Amino acid sequence: MQDYIDLAEKNGVTLLDNGKCQFCGANTQRGIHECLEIFNLGFQDIDFSNIENHIYRFLIVDAHTLQHPEIHGRWNNHFHLSRLHLIFKYDIKWSYKLSPKLSDYLNKYKVGKQDEYLIPPEILRRGKITTTDIIENSTNETECKDLIKKWASEVYGKWNAHYNVVDNIAKGFLDRK
Repeated sequence: MQDYIDLAEKNGVTLLDNGKCQFCGANTQRGIHECLEIFNLGFQDIDFSNIENHIYRFLIVDAHTLQHPEIHGRWNNHFHLSRLHLIFKYDIKWSYKLSPKLSDYLNKYKVGKQDEYLIPPEILRRGKITTTDIIENSTNETECKDLIKKWASEVYGKWNAHYNVVDNIAKGFLDRK
């Protein structure tokens, strides 16, 4: 499995080792590397062992991935934007068992769509809320959850040029669910 540094290189992107995150603008000292560390550590105000909090993990993963598509494979955009679309537009109560089903559906979907790309919004214009905003501005679990919802919703909104594509994916997924 490729790591984010390899994927960035494959995507022709040079990763910066210091300053703010070059993709989302998070107020980091070590750029994308620190932004990813914050993301990977999760947001400790939330008890992710509680099944009712799993939705926040999905929102975090989708928001972060869609703010940083240069360090992921190209079909990740389809997956994460489709999942947010299913959550926000269709009010699907996402669970871990649904992710492999969406992935399987996308594997079938993409066979006939090798020329389909979801072009990301401009760098630093994929939502104003970032990992550091959540860390710096949430002092308890409720605030953290509220910020994560706003973050995911904001990022989702920035990808609105592709709602028609992900709506087709969502409908196909729902028909087979």
